[in-house]
Formats: sequence, C-alpha cells, structure tokens
Amino acid sequence: MNAWADQLPLELEPVADCQTIQGVRFPADLKFHQLVVTGPPGSGKSTLVKRIRGWPEEGYVDLCVSGWWKAYAMTFRPREVHLGLPFVGHKKALALFEPNWLAEWDRLVLEEGRIQLPPPKRFFWSVNWRSRYAFEFLLPVPERIFELRRERAKLGTHPVDESLDLEKIRKQVAIFAEVAAFFHHQGMSVHIREEMDALPYRVVHELSRQQNELSNQ
Repeated sequence: MNAWADQLPLELEPVADCQTIQGVRFPADLKFHQLVVTGPPGSGKSTLVKRIRGWPEEGYVDLCVSGWWKAYAMTFRPREVHLGLPFVGHKKALALFEPNWLAEWDRLVLEEGRIQLPPPKRFFWSVNWRSRYAFEFLLPVPERIFELRRERAKLGTHPVDESLDLEKIRKQVAIFAEVAAFFHHQGMSVHIREEMDALPYRVVHELSRQQNELSNQ
C-alpha cells in the first residue's frame, strides 16, 4: 500500500491486470463506454476525460432520484459526472460546489439511506444497470487538490475556487470516498485513483469509523 491509499478511510488494493486507454491505465475488464468519472472539485476529472477522448460535456445526476441511472446525463460515456448527494437536514440533494454545501460543510453528514440504487438484474432479458457503469473516483490527496485549485483560481474560470480552504477539501475527498465505498458494497463497479497517471485501485472494504479514528491517532 502507498502513503496516498493509507490516507483514505478505505482498504484498497491495486488493480493487477490493466489495459491502457490513451496512455491511462484502467482495469482490463472495464469497457470504454462504461466509464463515468467523478470526484471532488479540482480533482482532475475534466483532464482525464479529455485525455481519453471521452464526452466533452459535464453531466449531473441527483442520487436521491429514483432512475438517475437512466438519466440523459448518463447516456454519453466516458464523461465527467457531478453527483447530487443527500445530507441530513436537507430535503434536496447538494453538489459539493453548491452554496448551501459550502456554507454548512463542517456540519453536514451524508445520508446514505437516501441514495437510490439501480435495481439488481432479476431476469435474463432485463438490463443489468449495476454493471452498465464503471465509476472512476479521482481522489488526490487534499493538499494536491488545494495546489491545483489555487493555480486554477488565477484563471478565474471556476467561481468555486474563489475561497479555498484545505479542511473543506479534506471533507470533500472524505465524502466521495464514502460514496465510493457505498457503491462498492451495493455491487457496483468502482475504482479509485490518486491522479490520471496513477495505477487504479479497487475497494476491499470500508474501514469502520472507529478503525479510522484509531488509525489517525
């Protein structure tokens, strides 16, 4: 295990059998048009999608809405997709760059029970929605995201970069790691990488909150 993987609240293992797509390593069993790239702001999603010549437009899906897996935003792949996530005390999903999340980030708790999931395949002729997509979570170390976003802020292209806070970025990374673990436990295809040129990892299991607290002491 490397130092990056040890910082995440997940137990990970590197993917041993990889293929190369436009110079980027992916699991050998992944199909190009399964790929959905997600992660916190400034993690390198757009750069990765551009490198592999995926769909240029960003998408958004609200994970609280039943049938999000059939949404138009999920039609064209590979592409970058932003996730609307459920938080305790908020009826509507929040993306981690929205003003409501940014204003309350240190108090919000992810409400996993409200995340809607594709139904399992029940019949021979039914669609296997859980295997249709392969979610690629880009989760660089927070310090790296901070530096990337500080440089990007000079261009003035992303209003979310106007007020940078390292602890806020740590929270964003942790939330996406939690979503990755949840997807994995529900039988969906999930891979995690530190950056575009790094080896992809797969989730073994999520560390309990108690284990994670002890490991950080």
